[in-house]
Amino acid sequence: MFFGSQKKDIIGVDIGSNSVKLVQLHETKGVYHLTALGVAPLPSDAIVDGAIMDSSAVVEVIDNLYKSLKLKTKNVATSISGHSVIIRKIKLPIMTEEEMEASIQWEAEQYIPFEISEVNLDFQILGPDAKDTSQMNVVLVAAKKDFVNDYISVFSECGLTPIVLDIDCFAMENAFEVNSQIDSQGVIALVNMGASSINMNVLKDGASIFTRDITVGGNMVNEELQKRLGLSAEDAEALKLGGTVDGIQRSAVDEVIREAMESLVQEVQRSLDFFSATASDDKIQAVYITGGVSRNPLAKELLSERLALPVDVLGAFGQVVIDEKNFDLEYIDAIGPLMSVAVGLAMRRLGDK
Repeated sequence: MFFGSQKKDIIGVDIGSNSVKLVQLHETKGVYHLTALGVAPLPSDAIVDGAIMDSSAVVEVIDNLYKSLKLKTKNVATSISGHSVIIRKIKLPIMTEEEMEASIQWEAEQYIPFEISEVNLDFQILGPDAKDTSQMNVVLVAAKKDFVNDYISVFSECGLTPIVLDIDCFAMENAFEVNSQIDSQGVIALVNMGASSINMNVLKDGASIFTRDITVGGNMVNEELQKRLGLSAEDAEALKLGGTVDGIQRSAVDEVIREAMESLVQEVQRSLDFFSATASDDKIQAVYITGGVSRNPLAKELLSERLALPVDVLGAFGQVVIDEKNFDLEYIDAIGPLMSVAVGLAMRRLGDK
């Protein structure tokens, strides 16, 4: 939503509910090179449903991460999602971008369930409608101003300048399209399975045709472990990651994890079923998952079973050149699924639309 006029490297900063992910890329002749990367945990409840609840904690984490990486660039791209963000794909009579700019507020009033004065608006013209060339398809995005301002304030307190504000599902799409060798023709679903939410984006021939945020995520696994096995938050996290806790049988842990993962997968299936029911001509051909939950092999296994579709894990660095003198390639590979949004943000440039 914020755009400048130059093409310079910026830092991609993904503020999730569990951690802050930071990536810097440098582009040379269409090839991206990794120049900086960092992940730092956030206190629990610092971010709830995408909203910043403890700004001082978030500021401290970002500031410490920035300083530890000795970054000089102050310009950042970040992204948002959640209840305060509305995405609508609409049809409008063919018009120029300038005409759309002039009429955006009036057009948006019909589709946005907030007071127009309370939101920041943006749009992307996708092109003429295939079935009616007098109409064009437009993606309309609205985000509550107070929600956006909280994010801007956090970066300002860190001495940083947010010059691109994206949406999580579009940042993930950017990383997929620029950074994968997968043929983007046909209909594919991108599913970012994070700690507290799941962002979904269905693409047709490389263009977004359906998006949805689901307000459940990998934290459900921890909550079920705590509730059913009487564990602390720390022990639940340790067991989820394959560790051991005295007196707790691994078979009982695995059963709880599987049932929680089945619930998460069911939520994804419901959304994709809804898409299929409303877009009868467009059949999903493949699903690519990313985010922390995707690192659990059960996510891929259960989704593939439920959807009867090919499902694969999308790493974030497939086409990024990484100097093994400066980075641990094994570590990069392990955290790749966590970094898709941050990588997509780092690929943005001043002046992008």
